[in-house]
Amino acid sequence: MAREDNGEGLRRITVSMPEETFQSLDRLVNERGFDSRSQAIAEMIHQQAAEHLGKIGTEVMAGALTLVYDESKSTLLRDLSRICREHVAEVISSQHVLLEDEHVMEVLLMQGPARTLREIANKLVTCKGVKRAHLTLTPHLIPPLHAKRLTD
Repeated sequence: MAREDNGEGLRRITVSMPEETFQSLDRLVNERGFDSRSQAIAEMIHQQAAEHLGKIGTEVMAGALTLVYDESKSTLLRDLSRICREHVAEVISSQHVLLEDEHVMEVLLMQGPARTLREIANKLVTCKGVKRAHLTLTPHLIPPLHAKRLTD
């Protein structure tokens, strides 16, 4: 049951869990360097809420899509570029790193409706030669890149 606000904008709850889960939580807190269990739990809830909102699809979100692909596939680079160009309003930037054996890791930074970002990720992952794809979404948005200044 939630208790009243403590005056710092924080709410207190009580959570019960099996001993094994509690031990896993403590390991996570220590290994990741959280200040407290509360901070770790709040971060996990935040991530799950962002993931849930992303599944709904109407929320505007920022995202990072990590791809690993084999660049030796004949049409792969052209296909990836075509998809990114089709979504130039959502795909903000990309960076790629050359890996061993003609593999590349590419990270695309995107922003837009979660449903659209998932569609882009799905189109990219189905290209022949893409080995892995992982989309991470957050409700925190990237500030406008080219906002018109009112003072100019």
